[in-house]
Parts: sequence; C-alpha cells; structure tokens
Amino acid sequence: MREQLRSLQSHFTKKALATGGVRVSVSEEPGACPVCTGPMIVQKSVSRPVQTLEHGPFRLREIVHECAAGCRRPDGSLVMRRAAQSAERLLSGRSVGYDVMVFIGRRRFLDNRQREEIRAELKNDHGITLSTGEISGLAHLFLNYVRRLHEACAPRLRRALAQDGGWPMHADATCEDGRGTMLVILAGWRRWVLGSWKIPTENAEAILACARLTTQRFGEPCAVMRDLGRAMISACDDLVAGLSATIKVLGCHSHFLADVGRDLLKPGHDMLRDALRRLKMRGALRTFARDMGRELGGELETARDGFRDWQRQEPVSHDLPAGDTGIAVVRGLAQWVFDYAAAKKSRNFPFDRPYLDLYDRCVRARRVVDGWLRTPPEDRRVLRVLRRLGRVLDLVRQEPDLPRVARDLRMRANLFDELRTTLRLSAGSYGRSQPCSKRPMTLRQAREELRDVRAALKRFVASLRNRRPQRGPAQDLRKAIDVILDHLKRHGKSLWGHEVRLPAKAGGGVRLVERTNNLCEHFFHAIKHGERRRSGRKNLARDFELLPPESALVQNFNHPDYVAIVCGSLERLPLVFAKMDAAERCKRPRRPQAAQREAPVPQSGIETGSLPLSDRSLIRSEDMQSMIDAVIHSRPPRIMISGRSGAAATV
Repeated sequence: MREQLRSLQSHFTKKALATGGVRVSVSEEPGACPVCTGPMIVQKSVSRPVQTLEHGPFRLREIVHECAAGCRRPDGSLVMRRAAQSAERLLSGRSVGYDVMVFIGRRRFLDNRQREEIRAELKNDHGITLSTGEISGLAHLFLNYVRRLHEACAPRLRRALAQDGGWPMHADATCEDGRGTMLVILAGWRRWVLGSWKIPTENAEAILACARLTTQRFGEPCAVMRDLGRAMISACDDLVAGLSATIKVLGCHSHFLADVGRDLLKPGHDMLRDALRRLKMRGALRTFARDMGRELGGELETARDGFRDWQRQEPVSHDLPAGDTGIAVVRGLAQWVFDYAAAKKSRNFPFDRPYLDLYDRCVRARRVVDGWLRTPPEDRRVLRVLRRLGRVLDLVRQEPDLPRVARDLRMRANLFDELRTTLRLSAGSYGRSQPCSKRPMTLRQAREELRDVRAALKRFVASLRNRRPQRGPAQDLRKAIDVILDHLKRHGKSLWGHEVRLPAKAGGGVRLVERTNNLCEHFFHAIKHGERRRSGRKNLARDFELLPPESALVQNFNHPDYVAIVCGSLERLPLVFAKMDAAERCKRPRRPQAAQREAPVPQSGIETGSLPLSDRSLIRSEDMQSMIDAVIHSRPPRIMISGRSGAAATV
C-alpha cells in the first residue's frame, strides 16, 4: 500500500509540475517615452522557454515596445521597454528566474550541496531541468549579486553597527597547504562578515589595503583583535595609526599560548619523534599485536571474553592468567601502548604531545612486563609472548639520550600547562584553546574573570623569575623560563584592554571584546567542513584556490539581524536582486554582470613571490616551453671584431 501511495504521489507531482507546454503572454501598457514623452509602439514579440520556482517551466511570449519617434539614450541605444512582470522574475539574458538562482546559491554555499544533488532536487521538486554547468554559472552569478547587495547596504549596516557603540574588528586569514589564501574581517559583536578577499599571501600590504577599505565602508572599529603573525601585527598597527580615535589592538590569548608552546616544546618533541620513528616503535607494536591475533585464530573472541572477566576480578595477585586469556592480556597491553592518541581531545600540538605520551606508555608498559616477570607465568606460551613484548619495548633503551630528552620535555610541558591554567584556556574542538568557562557569563562576571586572569599572570611571572636559576646545571630550565618571559615581554601589552566604553548615544556603559580570535577560527572551520562535505576531499588545496571570496559573505544569511537589514527575509531575496537590476537599468542600459570569480585586493601594485593560479597557467603552458626551447637552440649572432693589425675576426 505504501508503494502504491508513493507511486501515486510521484505521478500527480509530475502532473502538477508539467507546465512545459503552457504558453503565457505578457503585455503591459508601455506608457510614454522617457526621452520625448511620446507614445511607445510594439517593436517585436519574443517567445522563449523559461523556468521559475514560482511557476515551473513554461513558454513566455513577451511584447517589447520602442519609442515611435526612434529616440535614443545617451549611449546610442534605442529606447525600449520590457514588461515589468517578466523583468521582476527573470534574469536578464537568461531563461531562468531570480528565484532559481537564489535557490541554487543557497543550496551550494549555505547547505554545501553538490551540483548533482541540486540538479536532482530542482527536477524532482520543481520540474526544472538544468545542466550542471548552468548550475555552476548561476551559483557564481549569485555570489556576484550577494557582493553587490552587501556593498549597496553598507550605509545601513554601518548605522546598525554604530547603534551598538561600534564594532570590534576580528581579522584573520586561512589557506590550505599554502594555496587559496582568504582574508576575512568580521564584526565581533554582530558576527557579520564585513569583507572577504583572496590575497596572494598573508602579507602586511594586502591586509592593510583590505582593512582600510572595510573602515571606509563601515566606520572605525572600537578595537582590533588579531593573531600574532608578523604581517597581521604590522598591518593592524598601521591601520590604527591612520585612524582618528585611539583604538586598542589586542592579541589573541589562544594564539599567544600556541606560539609559546611551539617555541617551548617543538625542539624536544621533534627529537623524541625522530628517535621513536627511527626505532619504528609503532610498527613493531602493531606487528606484535597482529601476530598474537593470528596465533589465537578462531579462539580470539573467547580469549577477549576471558580478558574482560580477568579485568573485572578483584586483584588478589598480579599474576597473568594461563592459556589464551594470558596471551590476550599481553596483546591488550601492546595495543594500549600504540593507542596513545585516543586519550587526547584536541590532538593538536602543542596542547597535546603525542610522542611524549607514546614514550611514557612504552616505559610504563615495560615496567608492567617486569612486574609480571618477577613471578613468571607457568604457561610456557604466555611466558614466551611476554618476553617477546619485553624485547619490543626494550627498543626505547637503545637511545641513551631519550630519558634526558623526555625529562626536559616533560619539565617544559609542565611549565606550558601551568601557563595554560593561568590563562584559563582549555582545548577547543577545533584544536585552538578557548576560555574554560562554557556557561554564559554576565558582564560583571566576565570583567572579574579578566581581572583575575591578569592578576594570576602577574603572580605566575613573579614565580618564574624566582624559580629561574642564575647559574648551575639547570640550563634547560633557565632557557625554558626565558622563552616564556620573552613572549610576555613582546606581546604582554596586547593581551589586555578588552573593556570598551560605549558612547552616550549608544547607551553608555562597558562592553567586552573576546579574549581570543576563535570567532574567525570557528568560521573558517565551518567553511572547510562544508567544502569537504561538498567535495568529499580531505585536502582542499584546489577547492580553496577556486573558492570565490564572496562565499564568506553568503554566511551572513545565517544571521537574522543581517537578513532583516539587507532584504527583510530570505524569501524576498529574489525580489531585492530584481530591484537592484531595475535600478541599474534606469541609470543606464547594461548587460548583466558576469560572475566575478575572485574579488581583487583593493589596491593595485601588491605583488608577492607566490605563484597564483593565473601565473601558474601562464608559465606551465606549452608556449612557454616552446619559447625556452627556441631560445636555447637558437644560434648566436655572428659578430665581427677588428684586431690591432686591422684584420677582422668572425666570432
């Protein structure tokens, strides 16, 4: 019965959407000529197939009028007039409606759907048939309309930001494997994307040009939150220096902690990683676990049950059980060693030190093996397996410097964790640290937390100076403390000043800027997650290189306050786009703008040593190779040189 119901539903849906043969005529009173105020006459009638979400596919017959006196506009074109009803619904020069373009753009950049998914949904739900190439073209055309709408509504958005008492600027850039660098500037309190650009690399000149354009459109920010990159620091300092008001430039606490951790832990962690890779510890442990699983064979599941029961027993003694259960226990110990990464949440260095965890588990597992060997198991099979695991774990003893490296790294890790606790930053789900408190706090509680963190950091610095040895063998401790103190000296001033006093016209009072730049980090994570969902690829280098920067502006449609300002509601977005085109046609007749695939950096002459896509296609062409080969194989010119004797020599 359900199958019949589905079949009937599909049948009648197709019947309801089958408007392909319907002919619709549109003819309106043309009114007077806007040039001579004379009458308009029929020039021609145009019949073409069109498709809209509102009406489905149908055939449109449209009457086009022209001035009876043959008036022309200043650009030389005839004064013509289309029917207003068709102009409000159909894209100029295309056979689809504005609502189809908006539908495709929202599915592509908000829902991250693939072209075939969009094509199937249009066909099944609306009876509209489009090719995948046309879907791509309409998606990029949608981005062009979004950019134009965002720029046209900049004055209204600026007034809304001014009513809040200003806006803190969050600036950051991201890329994938060094390709497709995208710079985004967000309004911190509203979480709007105010600007997005593709820049050659993360360099100060390009960032400064984009930041200045943003301040021209949306006003001066009340604060700037940035990371600790050299280019970003230089660009933000130059931006603030050119503004009229005194604006605090803040450094992200999360990036500060990550920079300290990398300088503090990376040398020792790299040495430990190289040593364990050279010893092939993980491969040896996995080989051991695989061989034990093969030895147990069909009894593996029974041995697992015995292992589980043995774990639940009260530990009367530490002796291994006999038989397959004992082998499963030893196998489980080896698996526990190379499962070190599962215990971590962020899995992101320096907040996690995976190779230090692997080394510690190897040492602890070797002590467990020694404990079991004090009273050797009576089962010779279990004893053989246990001794084999001991020999595998003995590999870490082949490197005599490993204990010292691990000890120094552990000492530095303890200092780093102490700094992390002082700043009250926990590991976030995206690998960045974020404030530990996940409960929404009142303004008073947030201000008290800032004061407590600052006071705790002062006490931590005083403690470091007291613990710093002036001389003696504790050289590594002295260097580790100097690394932390040096970072605090260079970036300490930018870590504080999050309280922003609002002007009287905005109600006065105080508002806080976030301590971290995780707003941008979470934004980029969401974009990359959506691109992976759409493409199915883990490496997004090619996708991010081709991703238009306007796709970041589309994310503003997730904010109801932004939607209310620019278009009222998302259902009115096609009508708003149509009015934009109508307003431009009133100014001067023009062809519809082509989809702008990449918004240029708003300053000419910014060049870097990177290899952008346009240059890459140029230098990798066959013509380039042919030119090089032609120059190499060409014969040098014959030059006549006269000697002292007057005889000419040919070279």
